[in-house]
Amino acid sequence: MDTPMKNYILLDRDGTIIFDKHYLSDPEGVEIIPNAEKGLKIMLEAGFGLIVVTNQSGIGRGYYSVEDMNSVNSKMEALLSKSDIKFDAIYHCPHTPDQACNCRKPATEMFDKAIAEFNLEPTQCYVIGDKICDIELGLAKGADAILVRTGKGLVEESECIGKATYIADDLVDAANYILGK
Repeated sequence: MDTPMKNYILLDRDGTIIFDKHYLSDPEGVEIIPNAEKGLKIMLEAGFGLIVVTNQSGIGRGYYSVEDMNSVNSKMEALLSKSDIKFDAIYHCPHTPDQACNCRKPATEMFDKAIAEFNLEPTQCYVIGDKICDIELGLAKGADAILVRTGKGLVEESECIGKATYIADDLVDAANYILGK
């Protein structure tokens, strides 16, 4: 029995696509995680749209500006564009964990914006990240939620067992799971 294809994959940025460098604000520090580029390419070639959803509390803490974050995102996109990888959108939450907001994962505002902008059916989406908040975001909207063991994934894995739809070694493993390979 064929599994119906899902239309969009929402991905965490730090620890999932690029190395998590603790409040990264300098685009020169952007490094793509091994197998992230290959995994994203597999997803795109299978017809999925890619959307980044990222908590960026360094903005709320005053460590860097939205412009700094955008420069980091631009560098990530430039590095990945060599493989024709393009994100449909990048959403961010600038708030600290103690600020009351509806956008900091696992809150759903970033996902809700993607639903509105791209007419998504959440149950036909995947959420991939390296933290329990990514898994909880997916589950809150009825999406399949995949933990990757990159970034903080190994540390957070025990918290995600029984919650995550799948636990993947990296984005290639996640892509292969999604495609049923």
